[in-house]
Amino acid sequence: MNNKLVQKVSKKAGKPPGALVFIGKKKQEKVKIHLMDYTASTFTEKDAKSVEECFTYMKKPTTTWINVSGIHDEDVVEKLGKRFGLHPLVLEDILNTGQRPKAEDFDKYMFIVLKMIYYNGGTNGIEIEQVSIVLGKGFVISFQEREGDVFNQIRERIRKKGGRFRSLGNDYLAYALMDAIVDNYFSVLENMGERIESIEDELVDNPNPKTLAEIHKLKRELIFLRRSVWPLRDVINNIQRGDSKLFTKKTQIYLRDVYDHAIRVSETIETFRDMVSGMLDIYLSSMSNRMNEVMKVLTIFAAIFIPLTFIAGIYGMNFRFMPELEWEWGYPMVWTIILLVSFTMLYYFRRKGWL
Repeated sequence: MNNKLVQKVSKKAGKPPGALVFIGKKKQEKVKIHLMDYTASTFTEKDAKSVEECFTYMKKPTTTWINVSGIHDEDVVEKLGKRFGLHPLVLEDILNTGQRPKAEDFDKYMFIVLKMIYYNGGTNGIEIEQVSIVLGKGFVISFQEREGDVFNQIRERIRKKGGRFRSLGNDYLAYALMDAIVDNYFSVLENMGERIESIEDELVDNPNPKTLAEIHKLKRELIFLRRSVWPLRDVINNIQRGDSKLFTKKTQIYLRDVYDHAIRVSETIETFRDMVSGMLDIYLSSMSNRMNEVMKVLTIFAAIFIPLTFIAGIYGMNFRFMPELEWEWGYPMVWTIILLVSFTMLYYFRRKGWL
């Protein structure tokens, strides 16, 4: 996972408010603009080669969805912002990928920031991407950090001729984008739950330093998830309970469902955090128990050899007139005593349950 707890914003130091500076992971690929324009009976879809191609759809009585994949090119964001009348501070927030989820109502349009989360099977971790959504009259503009998202099902629903989706307004499209992002959290949490169960089994069977590293990785990922999801409840609740004319009452009913999902996601994350914290305690306890077992075995061996060392020490003395030194059966008798003491102590330890 390449996400950082604190992003560097030193590039903006000293610049005036609204200065357009991209803050995020540096990218080389070209920005892609995908456009979908539709009504109940018409549909147009294309990849725009320039920002100017999107401007012809502004005054049409249709619903226009402009999806920008890649925001590292400040000129593209600036041109779109100026043409659609977006505030410079909004454009600044779009380019700053360290924003927390929020929603701001500017009367003529609404600006929404969400976090899109993926599960990366290659690294066995999560990746977080900022998605900015601008909802205006007749249009929705979404800004992503890179190509690839969770909106494919929405695109298929729009392409479907005669589908109910096309007859609904642009506010329903904005709702659908938010719903797709939130629903994808559940699949990420399912994968995380499976990882937690796997680590729990490993903690019981064979805890090792690799297990500890995985626990710390999970703990870090849950911190990112909590930061990305926790403010989402307030964002959706404010939109749902707000008096914005951009969302109709019909769509606000659907927003309640997204709000319920956001609460479930938050509660699941808190549960996982408690489980991971408990796993860390279990790991420390397991390692302590393992060390105690080793020390117990060493202590038993030491306890057995203490009397044997005592016997060997006595008969290792070089006194001239020791009575047993010239006895014919002295050597066998010493070995008999040594073996008898050893087996007696072993029997005693086993009776006590120490072995």
